[in-house]
Amino acid sequence: MKTLIVLENVVMDGVKRAATVLGNALTKYADVTYYSLENVTPYYELKAKLVVAKRPASGHILNFFGEKPYENYRDQIDDLSEFIEQGGFQSVILAAGLTTSFGPLIKKRIPNVRIVAWMHNNYKTYLTQYYQRMEKEFVAGLKQADAVVVLTDSDLKNYRQFNPNTVKIYNPLTLNPDKKADLTSHTIAFTARIAIPHKGIDLLLEAAQYLPDDWKIAIAGQGVPEQMALFRQLVEKFDVADKIIYRGALKDKTLQEHYETASIFVSTSRWEGMPLVIGEAMGFGLPIVAMENTGSAEFLGHNQYGVLTKPEDVMDFVKELNKVTISEPLRHIYSKKSLERIQAFKIETIIKQWLPLLGSNSAGLSKAF
Repeated sequence: MKTLIVLENVVMDGVKRAATVLGNALTKYADVTYYSLENVTPYYELKAKLVVAKRPASGHILNFFGEKPYENYRDQIDDLSEFIEQGGFQSVILAAGLTTSFGPLIKKRIPNVRIVAWMHNNYKTYLTQYYQRMEKEFVAGLKQADAVVVLTDSDLKNYRQFNPNTVKIYNPLTLNPDKKADLTSHTIAFTARIAIPHKGIDLLLEAAQYLPDDWKIAIAGQGVPEQMALFRQLVEKFDVADKIIYRGALKDKTLQEHYETASIFVSTSRWEGMPLVIGEAMGFGLPIVAMENTGSAEFLGHNQYGVLTKPEDVMDFVKELNKVTISEPLRHIYSKKSLERIQAFKIETIIKQWLPLLGSNSAGLSKAF
């Protein structure tokens, strides 16, 4: 089974992280190739061949939120379609909105190829923000796909209006912890790109003012220069330099240590599909305190597996977070809940759900693992 995973690029980003973890695992059961529209050095380890578009997209295209994608990416769509046809790929995974919009043009040239559109963010964000200016093409791609994969119950309901073959499959756990967090340090972990509005970093820094004196927030992640400048301004505005440990972009061992040395994980995002970092933190047994969005709600339920606070409400977040900071027994209770929840995100479980979408049954899968 030849499968192609199409990405804008392989830079540090949740979409790319999920895609490479899935793709690497699929290599045990399928002939996998990664395809990048942009020619950049991969941030993540790849266990399959990476092919860069013959005529790479110019500039940084972490996300394309503009209009007329068929005009802007005509060369890339033509080259991709040719590569799929000549390579004899049976299935193609199109990650996120830009590549999903390519689906109808790919199908026109190669009608028999199976296309899976993989939605990494929630319906409202994609349709009213990110892809508002290319809604027609994006929706056409959703309708043309043989299957659409979403991450939450909310998105399952909303995306099905475009394609009845929409299924919910969680993103796999992206880290395999060497050991669990000990829950005694007075450090709160936060992991995200420094994207102020999206990740609610302004809300996080405002909340930092109200932490107990001996608690700090350790931040892992980086952003574009403009966002980093705003981050520093917000630290100064809220006078929380003494409360913040900024660690920059982390991966592999240093990212593991980031979680191992913390006692709580927090998320303040205004919107998310299903944030990989919450799953990472749960794998280490960290208690979760998160502002509500469709992604955090899917992870935590109605406070079943962690503490879900009101969206964008700093004082409610502070109130609930402080309950966890002052009580180590409560941290241990939520640690057990995290470890229970994360069982649904094991790679073996996820692969079994993906293989039928790619035109394969899962017979013999246990041997592959």
